[in-house]
Amino acid sequence: MLEKRVLERDTLRMLLAEIKRYQIDEKAEATDEVVLTIINKMVKQRKDSIEQFTKGGRDDLASKEKDQLEVIKQYLPEQLSEDKIREIVEAGVNSTQASSMQDMGKVMGAIKSELQGKADMGLVSQIVKTALSS
Repeated sequence: MLEKRVLERDTLRMLLAEIKRYQIDEKAEATDEVVLTIINKMVKQRKDSIEQFTKGGRDDLASKEKDQLEVIKQYLPEQLSEDKIREIVEAGVNSTQASSMQDMGKVMGAIKSELQGKADMGLVSQIVKTALSS
């Protein structure tokens, strides 16, 4: 705040407000997992907003969302590489004995806790679909 970094200040205030809203709504303290879920939700919202603003020709708003996204990403744990995600997905497919797209829910359930917050779940979903369709 003292350095007058308005973007970071406002983004962090928004993040803290979401955490406090959760605590008030749920009448419970926000655990690390909950905070991670909130941060991931905010990342997803920013990505969706960027896409919509870009389609709508509002590059100024898309740029602001991109800047906020970069600030928020600083508070996520280090993301796993695509190769590491593929390894975890393969292990999940083998452990659940999944053989078709109908088993996708089983596989996602088995690997979600291991990947939550450490990987983009949209990417994980694509990798699971690829693994099950081949």
